[in-house]
Amino acid sequence: MRSLWTLVGSASSPSPCRTANKHRKPTNIWITFECRITLDFSIEISVANESVTYILLANSVGKMEIPDQRFKVAVVQAAPVAFNREQTLEKIHLLTAKAAREGAQLALFPEAFVSAYPRGLDFGAVVGSRSDEGREEFRRYWESSVDVPGPAVDEMGRVARNNRIYLVIGVVERGGGTLYCSVLFFAPDGTFLGKHRKVMPTGSERLVWGFGDGSTMPVFDTRLGKLGAVICWENYLPLMRAAMYAKGIEIYCAPTADARDSWIASMRHIAVEGRCFVLSCNQFNRRRDFPSDYHPTYGADPDVVLCRGGSCIVDPFGNFLAGPNTEGESVLIAEIDRAQIIRGKFDLDVVGHYARPDIFRLHVDERSKQPVTIDVTDSPGREESSPQDDPKARAHSAE
Repeated sequence: MRSLWTLVGSASSPSPCRTANKHRKPTNIWITFECRITLDFSIEISVANESVTYILLANSVGKMEIPDQRFKVAVVQAAPVAFNREQTLEKIHLLTAKAAREGAQLALFPEAFVSAYPRGLDFGAVVGSRSDEGREEFRRYWESSVDVPGPAVDEMGRVARNNRIYLVIGVVERGGGTLYCSVLFFAPDGTFLGKHRKVMPTGSERLVWGFGDGSTMPVFDTRLGKLGAVICWENYLPLMRAAMYAKGIEIYCAPTADARDSWIASMRHIAVEGRCFVLSCNQFNRRRDFPSDYHPTYGADPDVVLCRGGSCIVDPFGNFLAGPNTEGESVLIAEIDRAQIIRGKFDLDVVGHYARPDIFRLHVDERSKQPVTIDVTDSPGREESSPQDDPKARAHSAE
């Protein structure tokens, strides 16, 4: 890496490029170095086999974000403790710590990991009728879901902070009486960056999940690159993929519940099409991973596999870096080389030189759509109000 820095500080051993003390004028220097950036703005630099520590002055250089070129990521293929939010959070602690010990700087968990993807349930619904038993199943599902923000979100933030890792995780979010399939993003300091609500639940998912709007389709500018998520069969919405490509997504997270061979092929296609790294993450479930009173259409054999996983990590040329794994619970690790993104863009940039905006154009509406907006006439002691909802998650730089 070769960069221009404004440096002020002292060296632990003699170095030809250091400044003598903090009172001297900062010096602009070109150096070739390897560095590790920490949150307190210190940089450990190796120059000519000497260890030199410089302190960046935040008031003079501001917040600095240099994407790492090479780093490890993890895809966590596992089963939650279905319909038990607290025990699932404990499992997230353990699995994230395992990923961090293996050197991962980002960990992705599957769709609806907190607290369940209700595979095989019909919630007692047929055309024209809903059963009391199905309503009770929905109540249990609602009780185990996640308020955003809320205590479970705070706990996941602690997981990210304790392991100094980016955490991307699928949850079932509740908003009033409606559930949403969402993905939450956390920075290594535990900051909750924002969320994406699934815009198109598939098939019977629409019985229990609402629809997100365009206000929660973020791509975050992080030190690992531009990070975002598209959930399960949203990935079969070509226009949504185009919107994410236009935002420059580089680490494309695809938490899913689809374990078909066709899904794995789609992940390779998207990686090539977007010239991005695709992280696909699915649960691996057996019947015994669900409560005893869970009655899916698959029967009661505790060893029957309800979802075989198929998680994988794919590079911008469609090559598997890890997986696909269909054998059991696993933490898949792969090294990302961001230089592969630009190598791929050389001949394919679908929102750049390989686009034809004179023929095809896409308009994306990212305004929040509230079902009810209440305007109160101005009068003494009264203010304009509207139903409370989460603000739009905005992409921003995250340490």
